[in-house]
Amino acid sequence: MSDRHHPHDDHGHGHSHHYEHSRGHAHPHPHSHSPAPLRHRLRHVLTPHSHETADKLDSALESSARGMRALWVSLAVLGTTALVQALVVVGSGSVALLGDTVHNAADALTAVPLGIAFVLGRRAATRRFTYGYGRAEDLAGLVIVLTIAASAVFAAWAAVERLVDPRPVQHLPAVAAAALIGFAGNEWVARYRIRVGRAIGSAALVADGLHARTDGFTSLAVLLGAGGAALGWQSADPVVGLAITAAIALVLRDAAREVFRRMMDSVDPDLVDRVERALRQVPGVHAVGELRLRWIGHRLRAEVAVVVDGEATLRQAHAVAVDAEHALLHTVPRLTAALVHADPAGTPGLSDPHLALAHHASP
Repeated sequence: MSDRHHPHDDHGHGHSHHYEHSRGHAHPHPHSHSPAPLRHRLRHVLTPHSHETADKLDSALESSARGMRALWVSLAVLGTTALVQALVVVGSGSVALLGDTVHNAADALTAVPLGIAFVLGRRAATRRFTYGYGRAEDLAGLVIVLTIAASAVFAAWAAVERLVDPRPVQHLPAVAAAALIGFAGNEWVARYRIRVGRAIGSAALVADGLHARTDGFTSLAVLLGAGGAALGWQSADPVVGLAITAAIALVLRDAAREVFRRMMDSVDPDLVDRVERALRQVPGVHAVGELRLRWIGHRLRAEVAVVVDGEATLRQAHAVAVDAEHALLHTVPRLTAALVHADPAGTPGLSDPHLALAHHASP
C-alpha cells in the first residue's frame, strides 16, 4: 500500500514527502550517524527539530551558497596564479609552463558552468521538471571533463611543436618561481574544493578539486623541466610538457569516471547496505523490499518498499512508513526526500497483492 499523502506535503498532492534533514533536532534518537565534532552534535541536540518546507529550502540554499563561495574563491586564486604564470611564459618561452598556465586558466574557468549549475539548482521544481534542476550539476561535470580534455590536447600540441622546433628557455629562475606559485595555488584550491564538495555532496565540485590537485603536481614538473634546462638539457622543457599532458590524461580519466557514474545514478553500495540496516531496525518493518537511491545534484532521493504486518490497519501501516522515512532522514547524509511504500506481509491462502501488476513487469 502506498501511504505517503499528508496535509503538510509541500505540493499538496502525490505520495512523497519532500523533507530536508534540518541541521538540528530536539530529540535524542538511536539512528546511526557519521562521526561528527562535539560542537556539531551538541547543536544537533539543542536546535529545534523541523522538517518544514522552509527548513528544506534554507538547507538547500545554504549548500548551494557554500558551493558558490568555493567557486568564486577558487576562481580568484587560480585566476591570479594563471596570470602570474602567463607573464613569465611571455618572457621565458617555456612550453612546459605554458601548458601549466593554460590548464590553470581552464581550471579557473570551470567555475562558470558550476556556478550556473548551482544557481539553477536553487530553482523550485515545476510541473515539467518535477525533480527540480539538480541535474544541472551533472551537466556541469560533463563540461568540466571536456575542458580538461581540451587543455590536454593543447598542452600536447605545444610540447610536440617545441620538440620539432627546439628553442632555449629564458629566465629559468622566474620559471622555477612560477612553477612553485602554480603548485601552491592549485593545492590550496584542491583542498578547499574537495572539502566543500564532500560536505555538500557535489560530485562535480569534488572532481574539480581532484583536477586542481593534479595541476599542482604538473606545476612541480615544470620546476623539474627548468632544472633540466639549467643543466643544459635543451629538450627538458618539451619533455616535461608531454609529462604534464600524461598527468592531465590521468585526471581526465578519474573525473570522467566520477561524472559518468553520477549521470548513471550510481551510489556507493555501502550506503545501500547502511540504509537497509537502518530500515530493518524500525519497529514494524518485517523486511526491506526494492530499494533505490539516486543523486539529483548534491542531494539524495530514496524510494523503498517495506513489508509490514498484513493485518495492520491503514493508519498503522502508515505510521510504520513514516517511522521508516524518519530513520532514513537521520541515517543518510544529504537525503532530502523519500518515497516509502508499505507492502503487507504474505498470508497463507491469499493471492499476491501485486498480481495485477505482474504482466507489466520487465522481462
